[in-house]
Amino acid sequence: MSTSEPIRLTKLAKRAGCAAKHPPGFLLPLLGLLPPITDPNVLVGSSTADDAAIYKMSDDLALVLTTDFFTPIVDGPRDFGRVAAANALSDVYAMGGKPLSALSIVGFPDALPAAVLGEILAGAAEIAAEAGIAIVGGHTIKSEEPIFGLAVVGTVHPNRVLSNAGAKPGDVLVLTKPLGLGIISTAAKNDQDAKSAITEAIRVMTTLNRAAAEVLTRFEVHALTDVTGFGLLGHLRNVTAASAVTAEVWAARVPVLDAAREYVSVGIAPGGTRANAKFLADWVEFAPGVSPEQQLLLCDAQTSGGLLAAVPEVIVDDVTRALTEAGTLVSAVVGKITGPGAGRIRVTPSRS
Repeated sequence: MSTSEPIRLTKLAKRAGCAAKHPPGFLLPLLGLLPPITDPNVLVGSSTADDAAIYKMSDDLALVLTTDFFTPIVDGPRDFGRVAAANALSDVYAMGGKPLSALSIVGFPDALPAAVLGEILAGAAEIAAEAGIAIVGGHTIKSEEPIFGLAVVGTVHPNRVLSNAGAKPGDVLVLTKPLGLGIISTAAKNDQDAKSAITEAIRVMTTLNRAAAEVLTRFEVHALTDVTGFGLLGHLRNVTAASAVTAEVWAARVPVLDAAREYVSVGIAPGGTRANAKFLADWVEFAPGVSPEQQLLLCDAQTSGGLLAAVPEVIVDDVTRALTEAGTLVSAVVGKITGPGAGRIRVTPSRS
């Protein structure tokens, strides 16, 4: 590869970011084949498809264990490292935990200059420092496509774990970042980003969920997850299934980046988004008035998306006010938990 031309990392990847992940319809049956976890210190394992595992060390300390890595979602190496690090750290925040340290996971092609990997690592270190931790080591392999991410260890009090399994009827759903990241990054990868929206998308993806998590852990939160590769509806489905409840989402209340609305209207969407929509057809009912474009946006495969919290309605105004004061990108009430059930979701055009 010529070093005289700018390197566009997304051109080296068939699929970008969290849209490269296997869809839930592929993964969930495999998880069901695993033997049950019998260690009583495992407070959260794989059975609920949560964001991270929780292992109890003592009455006052539990570890949050997670890993996340993917192919380039953006062209710039430093930005790739920054996005990947923020995305991996988000899983710890989504459990109500605080990151402690991290290890790099690297796949790197021989055809790329070593300096490119140096920039990826520097970007990740920048975000780790913002989170107050260090990347203390890692592992590399040769691969045809660039791959980068982190294995992160965090801490949380065993009695303060926020999982995806506690949502209750009457809760409302609060979201802290806008949707549309998968659609915009796909447009940029395919040279269709006429509005240069990737700059704003990078700002969203490199914003840590730290401030949002610090706010939410001060309140009564019944369930928490982050919105990444399975999209808003896919991660909400994990919440409703794990909590044995049903939910309603109000399409008009869900914040979406403006360019993503424009791009999806002309058919731009990553394969991961379309795979999410196919899987969710068995779980989600769309009411009349929810357009096909809105449906795809709600299924859009996000990378380093926001937190989605189920909180009692009586405190939702206090929660959203505190999130706004803390500087989260949005603090939107996007739906509610409607009752007990088997995890199904209904999407309506607006609040019923």
